[in-house]
Amino acid sequence: MVFPVETEEHVKRRALNVCQDHLRKVVEITRKVPQITESFAKGDKNVARQLFVEIRKSEEEVDSARRMVLRELAAIGAILISREDFLRFTNLTSEIADFCEGIAFRLVEILEKNWQVPKEIKEGLLKLSESVLETVSKLRETTMTLSYGSTKTLEKAREVEVAEQAVDDLYRELEIKIISSRIEIPVLLLLRDVIQLLEDAADKAEDAADAARVLSFAM
Repeated sequence: MVFPVETEEHVKRRALNVCQDHLRKVVEITRKVPQITESFAKGDKNVARQLFVEIRKSEEEVDSARRMVLRELAAIGAILISREDFLRFTNLTSEIADFCEGIAFRLVEILEKNWQVPKEIKEGLLKLSESVLETVSKLRETTMTLSYGSTKTLEKAREVEVAEQAVDDLYRELEIKIISSRIEIPVLLLLRDVIQLLEDAADKAEDAADAARVLSFAM
């Protein structure tokens, strides 16, 4: 069966809208990571606990938005040839939210145990978390260009790559500082988990930017 061009364009817009709404919620949860990292650096347990609660709630909202994407794609059906690309994009960005929850959990645990962390490592964590937020924000900018042609999307996706490289550089520098520090082994392990999850979040943003490149040719 041949569908009118208008119908195909309409379902593409529907799919893009729900994906962008899902990503907006991912950006919101990512924005809370530098906030909880700053609370961690200040040793403010109450604020950190509250932010952790908010992050867990935000994660549930991301999951709900992901299910909405799945329902929309299922409702659209085979008319949308690129629906697998939309699904891949959404799955990748959903993982960022999962990483954010894991980061928050570990930071709160370190605070609750009153384990000591050197000031320079706290400062490094804050800078790294801000760099991750920048990467995810660049990803959202990339998706906002999907309606304006592949050239613009490719340009913005390149900005995601540059931001992710900055995260890599900060991650490597901070990893050496953590390993070289004289902190307790449990804290060292948790901190390494935290920075690994931060890097993983940036990596997923870069992967999602690649998925957006593919989508740009189908829009």
